Amino acid sequence: MDGKHMQIGEVATRTELSLRTIRHYDEAGLVVPSARSQGGFRLYTERDVERLMVIRRMKPLGFTLEQMRDLLDATDRLDGDALSTGERDVLLARVREYEQGAAEQVAKLRVQLARAEEFARTLHERVERNRNTAAS
Repeated sequence: MDGKHMQIGEVATRTELSLRTIRHYDEAGLVVPSARSQGGFRLYTERDVERLMVIRRMKPLGFTLEQMRDLLDATDRLDGDALSTGERDVLLARVREYEQGAAEQVAKLRVQLARAEEFARTLHERVERNRNTAAS
Protein backbone atom coordinates (compact mmCIF):
# COMPACT_ATOMS: atom_id res chain seq x y z
CA MET A 1 0.00 0.00 0.00
CA ASP A 2 1.40 3.37 -0.96
CA GLY A 3 -0.51 5.42 1.65
CA LYS A 4 -2.53 7.22 -1.05
CA HIS A 5 -5.88 8.45 0.15
CA MET A 6 -9.00 8.35 -2.00
CA GLN A 7 -12.19 10.27 -1.63
CA ILE A 8 -15.45 8.41 -1.32
CA GLY A 9 -16.41 8.98 -4.97
CA GLU A 10 -13.31 7.18 -6.23
CA VAL A 11 -13.90 4.37 -3.74
CA ALA A 12 -17.50 4.06 -4.91
CA THR A 13 -16.35 3.78 -8.50
CA ARG A 14 -13.71 1.18 -7.67
CA THR A 15 -16.00 -0.95 -5.50
CA GLU A 16 -19.19 -0.42 -7.52
CA LEU A 17 -20.96 0.52 -4.30
CA SER A 18 -23.10 3.61 -3.88
CA LEU A 19 -21.95 6.52 -1.72
CA ARG A 20 -24.93 5.82 0.51
CA THR A 21 -23.90 2.18 0.97
CA ILE A 22 -20.31 3.13 1.82
CA ARG A 23 -21.56 5.68 4.36
CA HIS A 24 -23.88 3.02 5.81
CA TYR A 25 -20.96 0.62 6.26
CA ASP A 26 -19.03 3.45 7.93
CA GLU A 27 -21.92 4.13 10.33
CA ALA A 28 -22.16 0.38 11.05
CA GLY A 29 -18.44 0.36 11.88
CA LEU A 30 -17.50 -2.08 9.14
CA VAL A 31 -15.22 0.23 7.19
CA VAL A 32 -14.20 3.39 8.94
CA PRO A 33 -12.33 5.85 6.72
CA SER A 34 -8.62 5.90 7.45
CA ALA A 35 -8.56 9.67 7.52
CA ARG A 36 -10.58 12.84 7.01
CA SER A 37 -9.68 15.79 4.87
CA GLN A 38 -9.43 19.27 6.37
CA GLY A 39 -12.95 19.81 5.09
CA GLY A 40 -14.17 16.67 6.88
CA PHE A 41 -14.47 14.46 3.80
CA ARG A 42 -13.94 10.74 4.25
CA LEU A 43 -10.58 9.52 2.95
CA TYR A 44 -9.90 5.87 2.25
CA THR A 45 -6.82 3.75 1.63
CA GLU A 46 -6.30 0.66 -0.49
CA ARG A 47 -6.85 -1.45 2.64
CA ASP A 48 -10.24 0.22 3.16
CA VAL A 49 -11.17 -0.63 -0.44
CA GLU A 50 -10.17 -4.26 0.20
CA ARG A 51 -12.46 -4.36 3.24
CA LEU A 52 -15.33 -2.94 1.21
CA MET A 53 -14.75 -5.62 -1.42
CA VAL A 54 -14.99 -8.33 1.25
CA ILE A 55 -18.30 -6.85 2.38
CA ARG A 56 -19.53 -6.53 -1.20
CA ARG A 57 -18.76 -10.22 -1.78
CA MET A 58 -20.46 -11.31 1.45
CA LYS A 59 -23.67 -9.35 0.91
CA PRO A 60 -25.18 -11.44 -1.95
CA LEU A 61 -24.41 -14.59 0.02
CA GLY A 62 -26.80 -13.44 2.74
CA PHE A 63 -24.30 -12.63 5.48
CA THR A 64 -25.55 -10.15 8.07
CA LEU A 65 -23.73 -6.98 9.07
CA GLU A 66 -22.83 -8.66 12.36
CA GLN A 67 -21.33 -11.63 10.53
CA MET A 68 -19.40 -9.27 8.25
CA ARG A 69 -18.07 -7.45 11.30
CA ASP A 70 -17.10 -10.75 12.94
CA LEU A 71 -15.25 -12.02 9.87
CA LEU A 72 -13.44 -8.71 9.36
CA ASP A 73 -12.43 -8.73 13.03
CA ALA A 74 -11.09 -12.27 12.71
CA THR A 75 -9.12 -11.51 9.54
CA ASP A 76 -7.78 -8.26 11.01
CA ARG A 77 -6.54 -10.12 14.06
CA LEU A 78 -5.05 -12.91 11.92
CA ASP A 79 -3.17 -10.28 9.92
CA GLY A 80 -1.75 -8.90 13.16
CA ASP A 81 1.53 -10.12 14.59
CA ALA A 82 1.00 -10.82 18.28
CA LEU A 83 -1.14 -13.98 18.41
CA SER A 84 -0.55 -17.12 20.37
CA THR A 85 -0.97 -20.42 18.56
CA GLY A 86 -4.24 -20.99 20.41
CA GLU A 87 -5.64 -17.59 19.42
CA ARG A 88 -4.61 -18.17 15.81
CA ASP A 89 -6.33 -21.58 15.80
CA VAL A 90 -9.56 -20.11 17.18
CA LEU A 91 -9.54 -17.33 14.59
CA LEU A 92 -8.80 -19.74 11.76
CA ALA A 93 -11.72 -21.90 12.89
CA ARG A 94 -14.00 -18.84 12.73
CA VAL A 95 -12.79 -18.00 9.23
CA ARG A 96 -13.27 -21.64 8.15
CA GLU A 97 -16.90 -21.45 9.32
CA TYR A 98 -17.43 -18.44 7.07
CA GLU A 99 -15.66 -20.24 4.24
CA GLN A 100 -18.01 -23.19 4.65
CA GLY A 101 -21.06 -20.92 4.85
CA ALA A 102 -19.98 -19.10 1.71
CA ALA A 103 -19.46 -22.38 -0.15
CA GLU A 104 -22.95 -23.55 0.87
CA GLN A 105 -24.52 -20.30 -0.31
CA VAL A 106 -22.62 -20.44 -3.60
CA ALA A 107 -23.95 -23.97 -4.18
CA LYS A 108 -27.52 -22.76 -3.54
CA LEU A 109 -27.02 -19.83 -5.89
CA ARG A 110 -25.71 -22.17 -8.60
CA VAL A 111 -28.91 -24.21 -8.36
CA GLN A 112 -31.00 -21.04 -8.55
CA LEU A 113 -28.99 -19.82 -11.53
CA ALA A 114 -29.40 -23.14 -13.35
CA ARG A 115 -33.16 -22.96 -12.80
CA ALA A 116 -33.26 -19.37 -14.01
CA GLU A 117 -31.25 -20.24 -17.13
CA GLU A 118 -33.55 -23.19 -17.82
CA PHE A 119 -36.57 -20.90 -17.49
CA ALA A 120 -35.03 -18.32 -19.82
CA ARG A 121 -34.26 -21.06 -22.39
CA THR A 122 -37.84 -22.33 -22.15
CA LEU A 123 -39.19 -18.85 -22.81
CA HIS A 124 -36.77 -18.33 -25.70
CA GLU A 125 -37.78 -21.64 -27.26
CA ARG A 126 -41.46 -20.72 -26.90
CA VAL A 127 -40.89 -17.36 -28.57
CA GLU A 128 -38.90 -18.96 -31.40
CA ARG A 129 -41.54 -21.68 -31.90
CA ASN A 130 -44.31 -19.11 -32.13
CA ARG A 131 -42.24 -16.82 -34.33
CA ASN A 132 -41.62 -19.68 -36.78
CA THR A 133 -45.33 -20.63 -36.71
CA ALA A 134 -46.39 -17.03 -37.41
CA ALA A 135 -43.92 -16.77 -40.31
CA SER A 136 -45.34 -19.90 -42.00
